[in-house]
Amino acid sequence: MPAVAPVRHRAARVAALIIVALTLGAGLAPVDPAVAAPPARQIAVTDDPEGGTPALRAELEAASKGYLDAKRALTESVQRQEQLTAQLETTKAQRVERTERVEEIADLAYRTGPLRTASVLLDNASPANFLDRVAALEAVVANEDQALHELQETQEQIAQDTRAVDAEIIEQRKQETLMAKRKQQAEKALAVANEQARAEAAPTNTSTTQNSASAAPAPRNPDGSWPAETCSVNDPTPADGCITPRTLHALNEAKAAGFTRYVSCFRSGGSGEHPKGRACDFAAQQDGFGGDATGGDRTYGNNLAAFLVDNADQLAVLYVIWYRQIWLPSSGWTSYSGAAGDPSSDHTNHVHLSVY
Repeated sequence: MPAVAPVRHRAARVAALIIVALTLGAGLAPVDPAVAAPPARQIAVTDDPEGGTPALRAELEAASKGYLDAKRALTESVQRQEQLTAQLETTKAQRVERTERVEEIADLAYRTGPLRTASVLLDNASPANFLDRVAALEAVVANEDQALHELQETQEQIAQDTRAVDAEIIEQRKQETLMAKRKQQAEKALAVANEQARAEAAPTNTSTTQNSASAAPAPRNPDGSWPAETCSVNDPTPADGCITPRTLHALNEAKAAGFTRYVSCFRSGGSGEHPKGRACDFAAQQDGFGGDATGGDRTYGNNLAAFLVDNADQLAVLYVIWYRQIWLPSSGWTSYSGAAGDPSSDHTNHVHLSVY
């Protein structure tokens, strides 16, 4: 028994030294609250934030991008058709005017008889009169030629415009078909994912409002397409990474509209848009990602989701996920259930935004 006491004393001394070292270490490196990691309930969403598989996220991204590209092409084609149709109507009106002019010249020639070059030039009383008749004859011939030439050009322009309008109609049908395929692609991927999810994860009624604040549009290319962007600007959220300029624009517009609760955007690991800097998670609760949002927190999430959807064109929204539903530009709100069945996977504690 006496030999046990020194061992106990040594163990006690070691424990004391460890406590002192930890205390000194904490004193030498104080934690700055401004850069401290968010509480556990805030970073819990990073374990499985999307609630789906990488394959599903790739399908949704491809389908939404393809749909938006086809929609833009369709809009441009419709605008071109409208311009061509207006131009065609103008050209047809010119054809009426120029046809009438040719008919007047022909009628005049019929009533007065065709101008004979020899008779015009020979029937003169003096050299001066002869020159006047030559000039008059040249003017008449030039006038007839110009009228016929203009009428021919008008006919050719009408034929060209008609072909262009027909081509735009074909282009529109092509883009409409592509949009339908992209819509089917997204819905098929979601159907497969929802079959694998929990049966009790029933969809809820998530609808957009009619009085959401208007967001300023993100910059586009001259042709209306979205410029390619990389993860190149600083992520101002506690995630502390990089995001794209368009993601930053959407984040700032949401804040300007009053949605200022906890947000996390960049994430280095996993799939989807977070590692690309093209997605943000907006907590419904004031202090971070907790359990299922209820009451005022649920209303906050509803309003935020509505704002993002109502401004989808301005913000280049690929999709929004909120409370077991996903909004796609091709399909609107559709059931979306997380495989894990928790608030983060089911998106019942945060609104997920992915941008183009």
